[in-house]
Amino acid sequence: MPLLEVDRVAHAYGRHTVVHELSFSLAKGAIGCLLGASGCGKTTALRLIAGFEQPTAGELRIGGEVVASPAMMVPPERRNIGMVFQDYALFPHLSVEQNVGFGLQKSAAVPRQARIAELLALVGLAGQGGKYPHELSGGQQQRVALARALAPAPRLLLLDEPFSNLDVELRERLALEVRDIIKATGTTAILVTHDQHEAFAVADEVGIMLDGRIEQWASPYDLYHRPATRFVADFVGQGAFLTGTVLDRETVEVELGRLKSAVPLDCGDNCATCGRDCRLQVLLRPDDLIHDDAATLQAEVVAKAFRGAEFLYTLRLPSGARVLSLVPSHHNHAIGERIGIRLDVDHVVAFRE
Repeated sequence: MPLLEVDRVAHAYGRHTVVHELSFSLAKGAIGCLLGASGCGKTTALRLIAGFEQPTAGELRIGGEVVASPAMMVPPERRNIGMVFQDYALFPHLSVEQNVGFGLQKSAAVPRQARIAELLALVGLAGQGGKYPHELSGGQQQRVALARALAPAPRLLLLDEPFSNLDVELRERLALEVRDIIKATGTTAILVTHDQHEAFAVADEVGIMLDGRIEQWASPYDLYHRPATRFVADFVGQGAFLTGTVLDRETVEVELGRLKSAVPLDCGDNCATCGRDCRLQVLLRPDDLIHDDAATLQAEVVAKAFRGAEFLYTLRLPSGARVLSLVPSHHNHAIGERIGIRLDVDHVVAFRE
């Protein structure tokens, strides 16, 4: 049985519906993520799970127990949920130790102190319990907030844009650390973010949201290599679309060559046999195009972005279409230079025109 079940949940503010028939489930010990741009409904979805909002349709179940529906609502304090907020929400007048132990006030003193020490060690802040929040860096404050949320051993942990106040380098490193900490405690968690790098670093499963709906719920790998919709393909990662001609149910030809698909190509109800010049839009990721000096096909470098170990080249094909290619940075080509390229595609991703 999943620990968290969101079953066709909807929510509206007046006449404005912000969440539409939202459905997903999360197994015990898994980390899920709701990923999307501002205004897509992800924060409202988190508030519904937390108990800060009541659904206008559908059901929310935690551990098989219905905690919210249009007819009933279990209050937040009875859901055994931990919460990590965007601004940390630490108590400035309390020490780190007191902040972490805030939710353990009903516990006996000895086990309470042992639990606080255990969590401070887990989040890398052993020996820092006597300090106050203003004496800590942003990353350390976030660790304190995480330790405080985990202290009562919640059955579900919610994280609302937890890294948005941190600089990029710290954000990426802390995201990996937070995943390790959550996994070490066996806690089930839901992260809300607009940053796909954070989502992919932390979560086992990610739901891409658009206009209050989940476009696709899948692993980060499948979202990147097997996007279910054109929106997901555009939203996740980088890439370019080329028009392809369907030769048969497994073969599509683009300007760069022929591609074999492991699954039947979907080019519409009127093209059951294919081979009739059906058209598809074929997604090519930067890692699908390999720089090869021996290749017969050449493309012109029209833009380049240095990324340390590699360049991201924007290339113009003979037709004028543009594609992206990741190339090791010791291949430093000038704008306007023509370079050889070839395809190396493991997953053919194509959509109807």
